[in-house]
Amino acid sequence: MSWTLIEYDEVGSTLDVAHTLAADGAAAGTVVVANAQTAGRGQRGRAWQSEHGAGVWLTLIERPSDASALDVLSLRVGLALAPALDPFAASPVRLKWPNDLYVDGRKLGGILIEARWREGEPDWVAIGAGINLRPPASEARAIGLAPGSTRHDVLDAVVPGLREAAAQRGPLTRAELAAFAARDLAAGRRCLEPVVGTVLGIDASGGLRVDVGSSDAPDVTVVRAGSLILEAEA
Repeated sequence: MSWTLIEYDEVGSTLDVAHTLAADGAAAGTVVVANAQTAGRGQRGRAWQSEHGAGVWLTLIERPSDASALDVLSLRVGLALAPALDPFAASPVRLKWPNDLYVDGRKLGGILIEARWREGEPDWVAIGAGINLRPPASEARAIGLAPGSTRHDVLDAVVPGLREAAAQRGPLTRAELAAFAARDLAAGRRCLEPVVGTVLGIDASGGLRVDVGSSDAPDVTVVRAGSLILEAEA
């Protein structure tokens, strides 16, 4: 799939720029990237460190036809990014529900999906991703890609997979669930949020499966939203 790159030195947020471009008619496959963001954001409005030249700060505009697929899009994007980034990382990239990328137990990047709707159907979706080339000095739990990795090399590696992920329809397939399980950072570990229990993995609709019971009386619940905080991270 082809794509068009629009580059900036500094913006508030590539997501905001992408929304403006999409509202003005920008085509699917338009990629907005910046050297720095002054108001980058992550899940639930958290600030995202986007220092000048320190990462790949990008947003891809797509115009999907299947609204139901948006429920699992952040997971599909993670499944596309992880293998594409493996050659640039010190070890295989792991996935943490619902939208984080990890290497060696440290955060490499994050995903944020924002859709805009018209008459009950998605008009466009902005697929945001922040990938550290080097870790922010203020983030002790962050990690970057291998020295020498460049923004354009990373873009060439990841954008085709992002476009393919956005084109998929319906819930996660068995193959996608298996691929996520192979990279799942949290499976088998204790979590404190969004509920207290043991993480079991995800289901086809993108929900997090957690055993909130005991070894004698398992009790599996499925969480659809929230942040996953593992016991070791508290």
